[in-house]
Amino acid sequence: MIVTVQQHILEQQQQHYPEADGTFSWLLSGITLATKMIQAKVRRAGLTDILGASGDINVQGEVQQNLDIYANEVVQHCLGVRPSVAELISEENEEPITFERTGDHGRYIVVFDPLDGSSNIDVNVSVGTTFSVLRQSSEGALQPGHQQIAAGYVVYGSSTILVYTAGRGVFGFTLDPAIGAYVLSHDNMKMPAKGDIYSVNEAYADSFPEHYRTYIADLRKSGYKSRYIGSMVADYHRTLLKGGVFLYPPTAANPEGKLRLLYEANPIAFITEQAGGKAIDGTGRTLDILPKSIHERTPLVVGGVSEVEAFEQIRDRR
Repeated sequence: MIVTVQQHILEQQQQHYPEADGTFSWLLSGITLATKMIQAKVRRAGLTDILGASGDINVQGEVQQNLDIYANEVVQHCLGVRPSVAELISEENEEPITFERTGDHGRYIVVFDPLDGSSNIDVNVSVGTTFSVLRQSSEGALQPGHQQIAAGYVVYGSSTILVYTAGRGVFGFTLDPAIGAYVLSHDNMKMPAKGDIYSVNEAYADSFPEHYRTYIADLRKSGYKSRYIGSMVADYHRTLLKGGVFLYPPTAANPEGKLRLLYEANPIAFITEQAGGKAIDGTGRTLDILPKSIHERTPLVVGGVSEVEAFEQIRDRR
């Protein structure tokens, strides 16, 4: 039996939140619509003028790709018209986009990276979208990750796959182009407790803290294979399915790390814990970090329990 993502969300809602009025599922439908539009553009990237850099620099100090701009506009449009959205925070925008909504409206904040790894699109490497949903509160989006009510990502690769959690397990849906719908393909996903793959950009290894270098050396001695795509969503998706560990260490040039906490590390950490894995910033649980700014950066060590605990043991021996 075919189960679409909309059917699945409604079934989960009826099972766990029978008092819900459908507002949350309507919000998530905005995310799925946006990602369908993005994947359609990605699929045609070599046939249109969407490839390449736009010439603009975003708030992160990174050169914006044309697809970055398109994806950002699409997500903003599809979510901005949802009355339940009070605030949108994007990697591409310096400030939040807020909406004056009263009464039962404006319940949620959505933070997102519209197109992770966009510089890889020119060479046909998988890219993705990450998102996180928070309840509107006096703190705005500056809430620890364990307060997320939903998070997910989409991989635009050989197929387009949406992975999401609303705190009741992790589920994967593959976009069926024949019917234009995301269909359940990975039910109740679990990250293997132990794998044999590690993923890190070893080009910067000389500037990693010593315990990171020791850990990576131990992985190699233990027979782990190195796999690194350079697109976080794609590297993490493999880690979720195959096990192992994905690392984004601090470096001399970026001592605070480089991944954005709110819309990259937190969604990945939430999914990981729901799938039975573990995610830390190198010192403590990622989901316990209290953000100080919307574009705050962080290191990340995420993967199977055995891999992350092995890292912690090496760290604690310092």
